[in-house]
Amino acid sequence: MLKSIITSAFLCGLTMAGFAQKKPAFVPFINQQHQWVDSVFNSLTPKERIGQLFLVRAHTNLGQKYIDSVATVIQKEQLGGLVVFQGGPVRHVDMYNQYQKLTKVPLLITFDGEWGLGMRLPDSTQSFPYQMTLGAIQDNSLIYDMGREIAKDFLRMGMHFNFAPVVDVNNNSKNPVIGFRSFGENKVNVTNKAKAYMDGMVDGGIIASLKHFPGHGDTDVDSHHDLPQLNFSKKRLEELEMYPFKELIKQGAPAVMVAHMNIPALDNTPNMPSSISRKVVTDLLRNELGFKGLAVTDAMDMKGVKKYFPNGEADVMAIEAGHDLLEVSENSGRAIDLVEKAIKSGRIKQAELDARVKRVLAAKYWLGLNNYRPTNRNGLINDLNRPATKSLIQRMADASVTVLKSNKRIQSFDPKQETAVVSIGIDQGQDFEKGLSLQLTQGTNFYIKGNETQEELDSLVKVIRDHKQIVLAIHDNRSRPRSELDIKEPVKKFIDKMAGRRTITVMFTNPYAINSVDVARSASIILAYQNDDFMQRAALKVLLKQIKATGKLPVTVSKEFAYGKGV
Repeated sequence: MLKSIITSAFLCGLTMAGFAQKKPAFVPFINQQHQWVDSVFNSLTPKERIGQLFLVRAHTNLGQKYIDSVATVIQKEQLGGLVVFQGGPVRHVDMYNQYQKLTKVPLLITFDGEWGLGMRLPDSTQSFPYQMTLGAIQDNSLIYDMGREIAKDFLRMGMHFNFAPVVDVNNNSKNPVIGFRSFGENKVNVTNKAKAYMDGMVDGGIIASLKHFPGHGDTDVDSHHDLPQLNFSKKRLEELEMYPFKELIKQGAPAVMVAHMNIPALDNTPNMPSSISRKVVTDLLRNELGFKGLAVTDAMDMKGVKKYFPNGEADVMAIEAGHDLLEVSENSGRAIDLVEKAIKSGRIKQAELDARVKRVLAAKYWLGLNNYRPTNRNGLINDLNRPATKSLIQRMADASVTVLKSNKRIQSFDPKQETAVVSIGIDQGQDFEKGLSLQLTQGTNFYIKGNETQEELDSLVKVIRDHKQIVLAIHDNRSRPRSELDIKEPVKKFIDKMAGRRTITVMFTNPYAINSVDVARSASIILAYQNDDFMQRAALKVLLKQIKATGKLPVTVSKEFAYGKGV
């Protein structure tokens, strides 16, 4: 009955796109009373109300049996929404349409898309630059435009909520889980760029979520695998880690995701993850910082939370702590039963839970899900690969490239001169090498795969040094750029010998990876942050003087290459 009311309401002519243009401010909206919210709330059983707070994992790359098993859970438990992982866009849309038929209330579809759809759907959608790359950009309006484009992609796929931006201040080069996902080490730069990204998405009609509260930037443990501990004072946390959260909450942040970290200064209960601590979620985030948006847990199947609180206890504690939404419970059916018992025993207050359910329903109302309609799969791939988006991605890449050392060698670079192009980490030309070959009159390519012997490399050194110009291109060809390059000692020595006064070094790597090799003696160093084709094209434009590099280093790599460096 409710679904038929929802569907017929759509005939009033209110389209999702039109609604997106007129949306009221999110946080006040979800804290107001709405007739639609009250009527839906009243139609749900006590268990179904609890179910609205749970988001279940969804994939389309694990086979139909998996898709059907999730459908069974959704239908039985009437859950609030999905957290979507890998698969294909068309299969995803078919899955959403199938799942939406099974619920009384339309599902809230959430997605980890820090660099857009390509983060989970890399084969047939577009990826924007990583946040570390964006940290180098000086024009934040480009990042706002990215947020708008990502919102278009989400709405086209029938999705509503992006777990982005990351506002962790990455001041630990050894951080195994944040790193390139952060805008950098400067809290003001992180805040300003996150604001642009957040505003772009919200203005585009979707919900954005700051993460990972109270700040995951200075850890050397990945909370997917264990419980990190932050032994900082509350003063330090307030001045650094929490700064972006505090500022963006003041400016209307719709949602905050809370991390699984043990922080004794905030809650000294042994092994207590911040994500399930009432002192962190209610006392600090809600009461002290005044946050009135949606509080969301990080994934509840991560070892950082379930290691010390197994068998569903962490789920109950997350609700008790003050969360509106729980991501990926290990067993949502069990968790709903346990929460219901906790309400009956008085451990969780009924009024608190009801208020959160209404907040979640109000968020669905803000999104226009009171006018839900299925997503059209026709033309989907074309719609998600818009030329305007490709153009924006390239402009962002162009704006991020950073010259770390002397522009003089770049200015004197002559494509007509005899040039050795030495590529580390690849066995054939990529976009950079192919584009450069078209411009060089006398160019020779050398590919160092990494398995060469010392003798082979020594003989190459002599051959390469006979060239008047050397372009040394270092590629991190792994899917995500880490803080250290995976190269052997002979290759490191070879790079050291190549980095001389005739050499322009171009690094398609995480900026921290500069410390893995000795390239400081190069005449010029161009940093391009990641190995994607758009970054390779951007670096090539800088080398060929088609554009001037304007990027600034978003982190301190060494004394020589400090935050803000850029020629």
